[in-house]
Order: sequence, then structure tokens, then C-alpha cells
Amino acid sequence: MDVKIVAYKKGDYKTLVNLWERSGLPYKPQGRDQEEKIEAELKRGVGKFMFAVMDATYVGTILVTHDGRKGWINRVAVIPEYRHKGIAKLLVDAAEKWLDEQCIEIYACQVEDDNKESFEVFKKLGYIPFEGIHYLTKRKYLEV
Repeated sequence: MDVKIVAYKKGDYKTLVNLWERSGLPYKPQGRDQEEKIEAELKRGVGKFMFAVMDATYVGTILVTHDGRKGWINRVAVIPEYRHKGIAKLLVDAAEKWLDEQCIEIYACQVEDDNKESFEVFKKLGYIPFEGIHYLTKRKYLEV
């Protein structure tokens, strides 16, 4: 299996959205997932979208960010016909490598309760469920 990991570049937004839609990953096109917001986020230098490409076909994506202390792996998506081939692992490995290059030593991810498959994937990749923390958010705008 020849899979290449490539970085998101300006103009890749439609490819990203296509992958999210085909993989069933919900996104907020009127909120945080607007093209302009993604481009601005990537310009800040604390995040990176990557794609998995196989035989010139974009088959998966991942977002990795950090806050200077902890790295966050988000938005892992692989289209259904390419799942169970190790592509998510390749994407996570690439995200962890990028975090290493940023001198980040703690990696974290958040998986929603109903996403059992992703939860199991991350456990297989060495991620340990962390009990005792409640995740809370405060949002400037109600996302659409």
C-alpha cells in the first residue's frame, strides 16, 4: 500500500470538505470550518491539516494543533472504502511527528461518546482514556 501524507495548501478546502462529507464527519461550514477560518488558523503556525493520498486519490485527513504545551489530534477522517487499511494510523503517526518537531511531548485527542470506532482506533495507537476530567467549552458564537 503506497500512501503519501501531504500538507494542506491554499486551495485544498474543497478536497477537505469532500473528505469530511464522504467519511461522514460532521463539520461547521458556517462556523469554525469556513474556508477563511481554516486558512487563518493554519497561517498562525500552531496547526496543520494533512491528507492521506493513495493512487492520486485523497482518502483521509487529519488536523493537528498545539497550544505550546500539549498537542491535539482532531478531525481524523478516512473515507469508508479505505478504512481498516492502516491509513488512520499513518495520519496519526504524521501528526505525532509534526508535534515532535514542534517540541510537544504530550498528545491528546477528544472522541465523542457515540464514536466507538475512533475510540478503539486511538486505544490501539497507545492513547489511554483519561478519567477525572470534565471537558467544558465556552463559545463566543453559537456554531451553525
